[in-house]
Amino acid sequence: MSDDDFMLEDDEEEDYNFDYEDDDPEEPDVNLENKYYSAKARKEEDPTGAIKEFQSVVDTEQEKGDWGFKALKQMAKLSFKAGDHESTLKYYKQLLSYTKSAVTRNYSEKSINNILDFISSSQDMSFMEEFYSTTLNALEEAKNERLWVKTNLKLAKLWLDRKEYNRLNKILRQLHLSCQKDDGTDDQRKGTHLLEIFALEIQMYTETKNNKKLKALYQQCLHVKSAIPHPRIMGVIRECGGKMHMGEKEWDKAQTDFFESFKNYDEAGSPQRIQVLKYLVLANMLTESQINPFDSQETKPYKNDPQIVAMTNLVSAYQRKEIREFEKILRDNRATIMDDPFIRTYIDDVLKNIRTQVLLRLIKPYTRIEIPFVSKQLNIPAQDVEDLLVGLVLDQKIKGCIDQVNQRGRLMYRRYIKRVLIGSHNLVMANDKVKDFYENEHK
Repeated sequence: MSDDDFMLEDDEEEDYNFDYEDDDPEEPDVNLENKYYSAKARKEEDPTGAIKEFQSVVDTEQEKGDWGFKALKQMAKLSFKAGDHESTLKYYKQLLSYTKSAVTRNYSEKSINNILDFISSSQDMSFMEEFYSTTLNALEEAKNERLWVKTNLKLAKLWLDRKEYNRLNKILRQLHLSCQKDDGTDDQRKGTHLLEIFALEIQMYTETKNNKKLKALYQQCLHVKSAIPHPRIMGVIRECGGKMHMGEKEWDKAQTDFFESFKNYDEAGSPQRIQVLKYLVLANMLTESQINPFDSQETKPYKNDPQIVAMTNLVSAYQRKEIREFEKILRDNRATIMDDPFIRTYIDDVLKNIRTQVLLRLIKPYTRIEIPFVSKQLNIPAQDVEDLLVGLVLDQKIKGCIDQVNQRGRLMYRRYIKRVLIGSHNLVMANDKVKDFYENEHK
């Protein structure tokens, strides 16, 4: 959203704000109104002149009221756009003094949230800390606990996005304390706020790879029963749970969590649903499932989404075991698939899966295979073929052994077992059964 949109949004909110105080509304001051809109008309071409006119509105108003409040909002924003942080803070502090009695509580909360969003692009950490500190002190003085919590959550999200984990930890501790009873236990009546805090904390543990705390907190999140959280919050928690399960190679659990996360993000209208849908497809391939993840009612509408088409094609190639097509899709769609660090972490596991499946299909009719031939078919080095064969034997998916000298593999199916001769002493024996067979044959 552009700066102009923010400024326009403020005035539009005023027209539709029905949360009036009990006092009878006064007639608007026509002169102040004219001054305000005259200043607003100048803000694009002459922001400095506009600030002076807005200041005139504040000075002219005999008692603090709506027009002075509006003028100060515009002055704070124009100063911020000009890079004048000192003036931004000065006008903002003056604006906060109006929230005590000059404007309605509902409108002041919307305005504060709006300004905090507006200044969040600043890279000046000391300015940001002072701005938020000023806000929080004013809210504590006004005993506005609801907005105090929301503001702290907004600040915590800002530090999370900027990977300022020390600052984030400090705020999370304060937020936890605000959701506890006198005996130090969590106040379940504040379950919704608790989940919002947990969602930030769980993202921090995911990014810092603190798996021990991540796992404990994830379970704690699932046991908060009194909350009615925003679906986006549950989307975050489930997404982090899916990533946790992926790290533990629990592909089925990861697939379940990513699906739940996708549904929540979709309900919230969050663009993160597309990214999580990619993670769902990734987990689906790692489970070696033959069920297409785009067959469900929830995911089907996104099957032809431009950002998802590459993943759709990837799943199709995977299920058909078309290894060359699969690798080509990865190469041709690097930006939408491989540029995501999380997907890149697990793509080797997916490639190993599809190569293993292709290998099993390739060797099925044979009792002896030439490793160079398999290497050419899979388009991977001979050593990688050996590693795949050893893995299959260890997992007891095949019975066999490898002749490293002659670069051959011997497969032992029941119908062929008596006909197999093992002629090399340089064999990698992959399990006890193969070793026993080898010893028996040489007796």
